[in-house]
Amino acid sequence: MDKKKAIDDTEPGPAPSRAVDRFGFIKPEQSGSPDGLPKGRSIHDREREERSIRKWRKMIGVGGNDWKHYVRRNPHVVKRRIRKGIPDCLRGLVWQLISGSRDLLLMNPGVYETLVIYETSASELEIIRDISRTFPSHIFFQQRHGPGQRSLYNILKAYSVYDRDVGYVQGMGFLAGLLLLYMSEEDAFWLLVALLKGAVHAPMEGLYQPGLPLVQQYLSQFEKLVMEHMPKLGQHFVEEMINPSMYASQWFITVFSYSFPFHLTLRVWDVFLYEGIKVVFQVGLALLRFCHDDLEFP
Repeated sequence: MDKKKAIDDTEPGPAPSRAVDRFGFIKPEQSGSPDGLPKGRSIHDREREERSIRKWRKMIGVGGNDWKHYVRRNPHVVKRRIRKGIPDCLRGLVWQLISGSRDLLLMNPGVYETLVIYETSASELEIIRDISRTFPSHIFFQQRHGPGQRSLYNILKAYSVYDRDVGYVQGMGFLAGLLLLYMSEEDAFWLLVALLKGAVHAPMEGLYQPGLPLVQQYLSQFEKLVMEHMPKLGQHFVEEMINPSMYASQWFITVFSYSFPFHLTLRVWDVFLYEGIKVVFQVGLALLRFCHDDLEFP
């Protein structure tokens, strides 16, 4: 990814003493495959990936110029390919296309620069305090006041000015941090705007407004879904006085970017950006279903 290459070239100081995985996270010691992927890939896997990249390049066109036309003509093909996974080298561009953020960027020239340089935010000290807590094991964000932390600060500060009703909430840092690993600062800002303001899907800003009203709504809906799809587990949770706020709030606030293995987070985000918040409900239910026996019977 370009961001990680850039930091290797420009950031002063010694190189990390430990190896990093293919996404830029420092590998835990004595870990064979921390990102959940096998160490090596077969020739067949590489050839399959190259075929996928060629299909995606043809689908989106140069700079994404053919994307809207292709989606209109072949929506089912697009949905199927996104669910299979967007090639990592194209992920940043495709995320911007499917979220509607590219259009926001083009319609608002110079706005981001103004927000960063000329505006002040009441949340600046809070943002600074939280910066080091966002992906602390990733090389791009490790250096104090380094390029990664500066970019993350700029995005969060700019958004807190852009939408003063929302301002800043800690979980927003994981959204912005994830986006920064795949696109420029300004591109990441407008994708954050697209998500919270609802450029394509339902607005997410209620997840971060005072009182977190949308979080409360989603947790209530999720609890009902658990009772509907896994009634024994749902009843067990009721008996043990376990409610979704104890385990699922971060799922919605960070769209699984806080605690999921990173390669799984990316696959969730591929589908989430295209299909919307229902994906968080679906993944959450799948997690409970996968752990059903362990959760229901202590």
